[in-house]
Amino acid sequence: MLRLAVTGAGFAVATAALLPVQWLSVRYGLPLRRLVPLLFHRIVCLLFDVRVREIGVPATQRPLLIVANHVSWLDISVITSRLPVVFVAKHEIASWPLFGLFAKLQRSVFVDRSRRQKTRDVNAEIAARLTEGDPVVLFGEGTSSDGNRVLPFRSALIGAAGDALAQAGDETGSVLVQPLSLAYTGFQGLPLGRQHRPVAAWYGASDLLPHLLRVWRHGAIDVTVTWGEPLRWDTTSNRKAMARLLETRVRRLTAEALRGRAAPQDRR
Repeated sequence: MLRLAVTGAGFAVATAALLPVQWLSVRYGLPLRRLVPLLFHRIVCLLFDVRVREIGVPATQRPLLIVANHVSWLDISVITSRLPVVFVAKHEIASWPLFGLFAKLQRSVFVDRSRRQKTRDVNAEIAARLTEGDPVVLFGEGTSSDGNRVLPFRSALIGAAGDALAQAGDETGSVLVQPLSLAYTGFQGLPLGRQHRPVAAWYGASDLLPHLLRVWRHGAIDVTVTWGEPLRWDTTSNRKAMARLLETRVRRLTAEALRGRAAPQDRR
């Protein structure tokens, strides 16, 4: 109970202190708009006792699209604690209490997959983030998994990178696409086996608040973040082939991390 109280108080203080700063930074386009989320999510990882092991490095060249697997709401904090990014998120999140506000202040791009006529607007927003130099994170599966496997990647989501560049007027340009693996590997200092991985994973019909409280209560979760070798996307790239390649690489990197092995370099 004491841990829950301390974590809740720390989260409240961090939110109260940083949220107004981020709102002003986004409102006036200040450089702090990228640094405040980085600091906030590092605090969240500290409060929840999420310990991140990082393999490889994020690409430094821009524009950069990061395509990751998706396991938990914790993924947002884990990724942002490593690199200032913006996310492509489903539109329902925008209306969530508090968390929707966090997503908006991190300048997330919200996608309503049931309204295809809005695709052009979404691509324009992704293009704006990419051309401004913000790494954009896309969860290739389009949903979260149980953490034991990587689901098939959706090529339509990945193809938005090329569409976004074209819509931005950069018909001859290209963008780096970097695979990213997230693997929740330990709990309370012990290996996190298949049957216990839902301690970290948030998927299916699970409610957010009970899962959040469970993570709060237990803590001490180990996650391995593995950056794969970047690929280059241009106007000649095939979105389905790119999706399959990214899926294969993320699946391999995730399997290596879950087995406790350091990932080798990606094979061309």
